[in-house]
Amino acid sequence: MDSESLARICAHLVADKKAEDIVAIDLREISTFTDFFIICSGTSEPHLKAIAGELRDKLKEDYDVKPLAVDGYPLSQWVVADYSDVVVHIFHRDKRVFYSLEDLWSDAPRLDLQL
Repeated sequence: MDSESLARICAHLVADKKAEDIVAIDLREISTFTDFFIICSGTSEPHLKAIAGELRDKLKEDYDVKPLAVDGYPLSQWVVADYSDVVVHIFHRDKRVFYSLEDLWSDAPRLDLQL
């Protein structure tokens, strides 16, 4: 599976768990460590846990794709799932505003997700 397909699948999976403000940042031309960031928000710690769990379970069951690493916990209000070519950031709303990854990567194009 190519990285853009994986990014789209990840975006749809988090959307299925009602993640908010889903953005896909295309880093292929400006980064060597990953091709895409998927950034989304959850409304509570249980919501973050549900989003991260759905992503992990569905990618494994349906596509036999496992993360290289998952860091952070719902309690920290930021969970990062590293799938090598796609890194998924699941934030609580307040933490997302604080870290503002979209601003840090503002020069990168956005992928039209059509969710």
